[in-house]
Amino acid sequence: MFATPDPIWPVLLLAVVIGGDALMSIRPPAFIRDCYAGVGFPLEWGWALVYIKALATAGLIVGVWHDGVGVAATAGVVAYFVAGSIAHMRAGFVGVTFWINCLGMLALSLGVLAWSFVW
Repeated sequence: MFATPDPIWPVLLLAVVIGGDALMSIRPPAFIRDCYAGVGFPLEWGWALVYIKALATAGLIVGVWHDGVGVAATAGVVAYFVAGSIAHMRAGFVGVTFWINCLGMLALSLGVLAWSFVW
């Protein structure tokens, strides 16, 4: 428990998804810009989210070989999407992007945390 992930593939899948999200966020498509606007997040601060997602991706990959790093990175991804969900709810921006993107990513990251590190 909490050492290296077992199985590894869900953590690597999460790394690919978060890494892809980071790459998309460099030049955010309309749905990401709409999400920023909907929760009141300034578009010019989007670079910070790119760095957060890139570091999370690196932590997930490094955590495959180093005890504790993967679980910390996965927990950080869960915390990121919990914070995003709270921002969506507080702003009242709970449309399709909230249900599919934000809560979908929260469910994926929680599933990876439970499956690869807890059970």
